[in-house]
Amino acid sequence: MLNSLTIVLTISGLFFFFATTMGILRFPDFYTRMHAAGKGDTLSSTLMLLGLAIYHLNHFSMGDFLASVKIMLILVFIFLASPTATHAIIDAGYESGVAPWTNDSSPEEQE
Repeated sequence: MLNSLTIVLTISGLFFFFATTMGILRFPDFYTRMHAAGKGDTLSSTLMLLGLAIYHLNHFSMGDFLASVKIMLILVFIFLASPTATHAIIDAGYESGVAPWTNDSSPEEQE
């Protein structure tokens, strides 16, 4: 049971890492790319580390339990630090004058 849950969490994390990468490559400007990076990186890291923590509980011993606790503490740190860092980078971009993307073309100009 724990192995299948570990596999599902790890594959879900890899999927969101892939989606984050696609968002960074496809979105038009700095702000939307940072949004994709901040949200996707946090979610995918959370899923993968949660899968790893559950995997360490498979063979229950005190050492494996402490490893799972350490992984969960890393997870909490990433869960708090990643959105904060993303906000700080976006704020620095805004303060330095990075303009957001706008769709200025009208439908007649696109033809």
